[in-house]
Amino acid sequence: MSFEMGRRNLDKKYREYHQARWDEPIIFDLSQKGERGILLPEAEPEVAAAGLPELGSMARENPPKLPEMSQMRVLRHYMHLSQENIGADETVDIGQGTCTMKYSPKINDRLAGLPDFADVHPRQDESTVQGSLEIMYRTEQMLKAISGMDRFCLHPGGGSQAILAIATVVREWVDSQGLSDEKDEIITTIFSHPSNPACAALKGFKLITIYPGPDGRPDPDAMRAAVSSRTAALFITNPEDVGIYNSSIKEFTKLVHDAGGLCSYDQANANALLGITRAREADFDLCFFNIHKTFSSPHGCGGPGSGVVGVREHLVRFLPAPLVGFDEAAGRYYLDYDSPSKTVRLKDFYGVLPAIIRGCAWMLSLGPDWLREVSRVAVLNNNYMFKKITAMRGVDAPYAEGEFRMEQVRYSLRKLKEETGIGAAEFINRMFDYGMHLWSSHEPWIVPEPFTVEPTESYSKAELDEYLSVLERVIGECYETPEVVRQAPHKSAIHHVDHDILDDPERWAITWRAYQRKYKGYFEPR
Repeated sequence: MSFEMGRRNLDKKYREYHQARWDEPIIFDLSQKGERGILLPEAEPEVAAAGLPELGSMARENPPKLPEMSQMRVLRHYMHLSQENIGADETVDIGQGTCTMKYSPKINDRLAGLPDFADVHPRQDESTVQGSLEIMYRTEQMLKAISGMDRFCLHPGGGSQAILAIATVVREWVDSQGLSDEKDEIITTIFSHPSNPACAALKGFKLITIYPGPDGRPDPDAMRAAVSSRTAALFITNPEDVGIYNSSIKEFTKLVHDAGGLCSYDQANANALLGITRAREADFDLCFFNIHKTFSSPHGCGGPGSGVVGVREHLVRFLPAPLVGFDEAAGRYYLDYDSPSKTVRLKDFYGVLPAIIRGCAWMLSLGPDWLREVSRVAVLNNNYMFKKITAMRGVDAPYAEGEFRMEQVRYSLRKLKEETGIGAAEFINRMFDYGMHLWSSHEPWIVPEPFTVEPTESYSKAELDEYLSVLERVIGECYETPEVVRQAPHKSAIHHVDHDILDDPERWAITWRAYQRKYKGYFEPR
């Protein structure tokens, strides 16, 4: 690099970026018959003489249709694909709001990848997996201390499945009392995670949704009007997805308890609360955490994750089996399939063990004092950005205006759209040209033209300032060179994405066989 080029880069608050773009075929299209990545050794004479075991109905009539490629070409293919992505290890990834994209220490990946963990077979004898079971047990003990709950189920594969587990517990609890016809309503709020009403409806409950009052928080008057003898439970996220903490939360839980219902705390993102406040002290009966968010295991873009569900003592018998137990007399850990709720299942065996191992290692490395510091820094980072972003032209943060927020903020580009004609979708496309990602919002857009930023504790002030400089630059372009923004992205692997294609199943394929059938006009046998 020349001195002049280096000087120009130092003078900029943001970095020049251009994403690699490869015209990369599907790996099946790269297959060349007879090409091999590895040659397996011939069987020893004794093995060959023994012959193959009788497979019966398990034997394939035809070999699997796998790609035939050399190692070098396989490596090159996946390297090309990786270069066409923007990932957490490549950029200041704070724009994936509500997803808590924090740094996951690489040593934790090494731990989760050790053969004794990664190669666990679900059917092997429990005496050979005591280490894995101990990690699950110790993780539960730490989560109990963090939340105040009495027991945890570690099996759900993500936040939505954790909420399904909670809805299942509520359904079992209602049915066990013979109240199915009486307690048939669940209350939630518009800014709670959408999986809450979805899972409640899946379990046959009617839904009542509370909207924010003048202060941006769920309206206490609406809550009082909603609660009745028909209330089975409250499903609520706090702080909600807009980053506002509901200071009336104990009033809400008391209202529901007085009506004979349960209270569930959606803590998918607890990054503002660790060591500061607990579900138990807010009088919740159930809660869940996402290990793949708050507790640093990578998010996985929808999976595999780990949504762990905690309950108070009176609901333990309704938790999905198996739970992890410890026999003090024998000094061994075990999976308890004989719990009272043994017929209720979501996942079996060890759940998503790698995520649990990473989360356990993260908690052990920090301890209680530094877990509290995680939340303090996350809130500080968020409010630093909150002040900077709301001072930018065309941006505001509706609801509870002027108040500090917790771990994230849902901002609005409504003013920018009115003044330039450019909305959130086009703005986000331009962010890609600077190697940054920005997320809009769950739909429907209650906040107009939204984008959500969650800094977490992982990023330094310099990194926050870099992200802020890109936001400010794109805002300037919206006013000064709007066509550049409208035609973005210019430096991305993919230009404009055709979102309408998702509404037409005839225009997409989720498997190679479906792709062959739809786009190549033929269907190969199994």
